[in-house]
Amino acid sequence: MKRSILTLATMLCFIASAFTIIHANNWKITDAYSVKFDGKGASGSFRGLKGDIVFDEHDLPNSRFNVSIDVNTINTGNGLKNKHARGEKYLDAEKYPQIRFTSSSIKQANDGYVATGILEIRGVKKEISLPFKYSKTGTGALFTASFEINRLDYKVGSSSWLLGSTFAVDLSVPVTK
Repeated sequence: MKRSILTLATMLCFIASAFTIIHANNWKITDAYSVKFDGKGASGSFRGLKGDIVFDEHDLPNSRFNVSIDVNTINTGNGLKNKHARGEKYLDAEKYPQIRFTSSSIKQANDGYVATGILEIRGVKKEISLPFKYSKTGTGALFTASFEINRLDYKVGSSSWLLGSTFAVDLSVPVTK
């Protein structure tokens, strides 16, 4: 009898655990983030990162990124370059004020995670796979990513021997709950 009750109780706990809802963590981007780019002819950073980061390493199907960067915050360290970068020929900040990434899936990878989604720059939307790392810190976490992007894929400028087509992008995004 005791064995039957114990078996029944164990089964009920197991069944109940199957219906337990796991909620991914909603993270708040701190002001200590860094968005840097580097390529032939131009390097610098962006400010104005905002959006929704919902991530739980144990609940990847319910994790997602929906973030944007304010194009007008580009800083190359040169006022004239900044003006040109924001201009109609390049990022066209007046018409396209944001660079946006919206994930459609997040999966674990060998050395971290990969977020697949749509990157939109200058009105051009392309699916990309963005490798990133996640690490817990004190009361928060840190997301880091390094990847390359071809500006010509997004109609940012035209071919030029002064300005490279491929740019390295490095992100460091500390978050809190």
